[in-house]
Amino acid sequence: MYTFIVILILIVCVLLALVVLVQNSKGGGLAANFSAPTQVLGVRQTTDFMEKATWWLAAILIVLSLVATALIPRHTNNGEAQTEVTTTNDYSPVQQNEATTATPTAE
Repeated sequence: MYTFIVILILIVCVLLALVVLVQNSKGGGLAANFSAPTQVLGVRQTTDFMEKATWWLAAILIVLSLVATALIPRHTNNGEAQTEVTTTNDYSPVQQNEATTATPTAE
């Protein structure tokens, strides 16, 4: 599932980069190609669409990033010996390793 979310994030990033590069901050960009008055999508509609697409893609990117953070695979220490804490007669904690047993020291 984590890999699927990461792939979606990459796709959204590419789309967001393309939408931003198509826009022109001075009102040109892709909207300048549709300047004929007989076009179905005029200059203003194309600019509005690009702006809305930018906001939607940015929001989707944020949500997918949060979901990916929640789904990060957690690795356990399978190769290392586990450490457990036991108590001795004087109720002081002593760590014991599975491979070797520690003997309590007199204090």
